[in-house]
Amino acid sequence: MASSPSLLFAAAITALTLLSAHSVKLPFHPRDVLPLLPRQISWPILNSLHSAVDLLPTFVGSASSPNHIVEWKGACFYQNTAWMEFHNKTGSEFGGGTLHLKVSKAHSWTCMDIYVFATPYTVTWDYYFLSREHTLEFKEWQGKDEFEYVKNRGVSIFLMQAGMLGTLEALWDVFPLFTNTGWGENSNIGFLEKHMGASFDQRPQPWVTNISIDDIHSGDFLAISKIRGRWGGFETLEKWVSGAYAGHSAVCLKDSEGKLWVGESGHENEKGEDIIAVLPWDEWWEFELNKDDSNPHIALLPLHPDIRAKFNETAAWEYARSMEGQPYGYHNMIFSWIDTIEDNYPPPLDAHLVASVMTVWNRIQPAYAANMWNEALNKRLGTQNLSFPDILVEVEKSGSSFDQLLTIPEQDDWVYSDGKSTSCVAFILEMYKEAGLFDPIAGSIQVTEFTIKDAYMLNFFENNSSRLPKWCNDGDTVKLPFCQIKGKYRMELPLYNTMEPYPHMNERCPSLPPKYSRPRIC
Repeated sequence: MASSPSLLFAAAITALTLLSAHSVKLPFHPRDVLPLLPRQISWPILNSLHSAVDLLPTFVGSASSPNHIVEWKGACFYQNTAWMEFHNKTGSEFGGGTLHLKVSKAHSWTCMDIYVFATPYTVTWDYYFLSREHTLEFKEWQGKDEFEYVKNRGVSIFLMQAGMLGTLEALWDVFPLFTNTGWGENSNIGFLEKHMGASFDQRPQPWVTNISIDDIHSGDFLAISKIRGRWGGFETLEKWVSGAYAGHSAVCLKDSEGKLWVGESGHENEKGEDIIAVLPWDEWWEFELNKDDSNPHIALLPLHPDIRAKFNETAAWEYARSMEGQPYGYHNMIFSWIDTIEDNYPPPLDAHLVASVMTVWNRIQPAYAANMWNEALNKRLGTQNLSFPDILVEVEKSGSSFDQLLTIPEQDDWVYSDGKSTSCVAFILEMYKEAGLFDPIAGSIQVTEFTIKDAYMLNFFENNSSRLPKWCNDGDTVKLPFCQIKGKYRMELPLYNTMEPYPHMNERCPSLPPKYSRPRIC
């Protein structure tokens, strides 16, 4: 049978790829012409080369003076150098500067490199496809602080490793993560399979359990995994950086009359605000069954009888009522994840990139930035009301660094401008703390340092399958150690119920994918 033109073209691309791998310089790189191929051929290849992670730029260095030359290998140009020249062309008090970039040794004639440049006060970008020296002008520094910062720390340089084509392809990959469609759901599943090694085995129907609420008790933990829509996309990225196989959580409470309630930090009220709420079980369960369009997968993790016997219901209810109506804990959400200087960032993430993202958000939505991290960073620095750029300058003045600042453990007793701040899991674990489950070491446990993974790893839960409710995993051929009560795919919680609490738990833990290995005590 004669080969089609498409197959011949594909074979030619393969041959060119092999040549380029052996350092033979070509007039173009095979990747550069993939979009010209028929869609059924080019897209599987493109998808294998790039993913949503390629949207993240890689920090390559900081240029601070002509005497400090940064060198690196780019995605297109394999030999690159940069240095900073200070000047005062505008006659301003602190002048400005010119960033010089010399790019050479391109691997093809059609490729280009894209860069992002950042200081605490400025973020910009540029692209290069000619082998020569390029310049980027900073006409004026925004005051003494930026001038001193750049002089001492330099302008941070970030490379988009995937290049122009890969970045566009990555945008195409990340967009569906947040769409409320079957395409979005499949994209989230594919991302988690690829980057975390997660598996999505389909359960036999029915995918909703016929629950008897008499078998649910105060303190029982609800682990929730959303896989489509706005929250599905957000949770996918949260799972990837933290290693948690659930992205949301809630807790069960029974009142003195035996009525079942659900405590949840992150409940959306009528105004669209995410708050802490205590809802009747029937109302909460009805929403998850019929109104939550994120396709939530839900597991009930019953407390062990010995732990349940310690659970002080009165103290738990007092805590829940004291927090009801408070805003979701955005202030400390990212700090439960970042414990170390470099071992919590999936490549190409690092502290430099985190700082630059914060800088961008600080300029676009200053109120959002203040809520998400400014107050928390001020507390770690021992300052008040500093803006994010001023925080970066102040931490350098103190002799520390931004990456060290991020690792300072959150304290449960910190009070923010809108009250105490607890994420979904911190709300539950603070309740456990008040209810006596962390005694006698509660004083040395900061639950705001726990991720959802850290919570379901605690050895607080039932370890005898014969004591699980009869309806638990009913009809499923695989008997999980917990009760999955909703979801098409079988939930997995690696290291579930294996970790005994210890002082200063989870304050210094690495979390690098795909294994997310951590020391026993960290």
